[in-house]
Amino acid sequence: MTDTTVSSRIKNEIESNDVVLFMKGTPVFPQCGFSAAVVQVLGELGAKFKGIDVLEDPSIRQGVKEFSNWPTIPQLYVKGEFVGGCDIVREMYASGELQELLESRGVKVDA
Repeated sequence: MTDTTVSSRIKNEIESNDVVLFMKGTPVFPQCGFSAAVVQVLGELGAKFKGIDVLEDPSIRQGVKEFSNWPTIPQLYVKGEFVGGCDIVREMYASGELQELLESRGVKVDA
């Protein structure tokens, strides 16, 4: 199980930022196709978000999986709530549900 320090760091990031993406790489330079796809979706919506590179810290990479009980990266959080990974985010975007979720939580989008 993740130690409390790692869990606290993850929780702090999620609570301190409206939209957080735990990803491989950075928003400017994603290091996997799934992370790049979520960055693209958020970019198309014009949603500001904080990207956290799990490749820089193995404890965060493992810890976020345990924190969310979700086995893969990327992971998107909106206003402290886990939304999902790449496939869920893409499906929600395609249906308009992601934009609705962001707007209903008070996150500004440009789409």
